[in-house]
Amino acid sequence: MARRKKVYEGKAKILYEGPEPGTLIQYFKDDSAPTAAVPAPAAVEGKGVLNNRLSEFFMAGLNSVGVPTHFIRRLNMREQLVRMAEIIPVEVVVRNFAAGDISTRLGIPEGTPLPRPIVEYYYKDERLGTPLVSEEHVIAFNWASQQDLDDMVALALRVNDFLSGVMMGVGIRLADFRLEVGRVWEGDYMRLIVADEISPDSCRLWDMRGLQDGQDREGTPREPGPLADVYTELARRLGVMPSNVTHTTKPTLIN
Repeated sequence: MARRKKVYEGKAKILYEGPEPGTLIQYFKDDSAPTAAVPAPAAVEGKGVLNNRLSEFFMAGLNSVGVPTHFIRRLNMREQLVRMAEIIPVEVVVRNFAAGDISTRLGIPEGTPLPRPIVEYYYKDERLGTPLVSEEHVIAFNWASQQDLDDMVALALRVNDFLSGVMMGVGIRLADFRLEVGRVWEGDYMRLIVADEISPDSCRLWDMRGLQDGQDREGTPREPGPLADVYTELARRLGVMPSNVTHTTKPTLIN
């Protein structure tokens, strides 16, 4: 399928006009998102191919259990056909375990199970560092309505249940993840759907294999650690590993 006009290019993906009205072609790049340690994107060979397959796996799975997403079908090794959506400028982060920013802010040791999944909102503005915001900010600045927020939380928690179960089945703990949500119109009716991607770039994943012993030499209960070569290992465990893709890298973690 021939590409059309470029609509948008981000750190990890390019969007092109789709073959039909209301569709886009989403191309997965090999570039990794910048971090504090590496401010410029770095190319990781094969990452785009793996993230395309992994996002297809998760999005198609969500569609099959009634969670609406923008995903229509995979076109080739690096491209997907997706629905065009109006992206709400608020990232939704769901946390199951303390890690990263929440550990720093609240002094909770990393790896501590949270009493229930915690949903946070981050304003999508890279110039500001995608800051944490409250519901009051989101509603006051008209980024989303109260009904939108209620629907976003319900959507995010359904995604969390699905992803946590899938990951647990292959020996991986889902510590936290981020979602982008978009609006689509079906006639006069507006609905919210999961957009962008679901891949190791948007999840914090810990390896639970090798923990069967339960304790280390000092008798301290073991905690899972990050997956080595997260893209390849996750694709392999889920059975979506394309042939001829091998590399070693680390995931981009949520703050």
